Amino acid sequence: MRRPRPDKIIIGITGSFASGKSTVAGFFRAKNVEIINADRIAHALLLPGTKSYRRIIAVFGKDILNNRGYIRRLKLGQIVFSRKAALERLNRLLHPYVIRQIKARIKKTARRLIILDAPLIVEAGIRGLVHKLIVVKASRSRQVLRAVKKFSLTPQQALARMKFQAPLRLKKRFADYIIDNNGTFKQTEKQVVEIRRQLWKS
Repeated sequence: MRRPRPDKIIIGITGSFASGKSTVAGFFRAKNVEIINADRIAHALLLPGTKSYRRIIAVFGKDILNNRGYIRRLKLGQIVFSRKAALERLNRLLHPYVIRQIKARIKKTARRLIILDAPLIVEAGIRGLVHKLIVVKASRSRQVLRAVKKFSLTPQQALARMKFQAPLRLKKRFADYIIDNNGTFKQTEKQVVEIRRQLWKS
């Protein structure tokens, strides 16, 4: 383990867009397990009243708001996934807030095993937070199908998001375990069960 923590063990789950990270994280769910979803934290940081909300409006303008003053995530996504510089700017703005909340959740929880479900563990430079890293992989066609179904994107929008992410081969270089999520739920769950067995054994 990279950074021994006698009181808590942190398992990171990452992968490409719509590869099924949250599905894998869900298979770890148990009474004594804390699951931290970085995307949910990021979504909460877009809500009115937060400092991050105000900074995003200052950078990207009020055109991304709906008539109730909420940030339209789809509109913001269209902007940042059409220009790499815009995505990098949003990430520089949002990541410090997300990382701060992740660390606070880790510190606060009394549970010994923590699952960190986060797409940018490698890119955001937070590999040092986790003891073991699981990378979830899926074929490009399956990613597109999941993105269309889960996020109501067009195939073109899904592909645009994938284009701006770090290549999977980079993430796999840092993986302790790789899960192939091209099959059925049962096949994916079987891989998770085996990883859990190895973790508990070690």
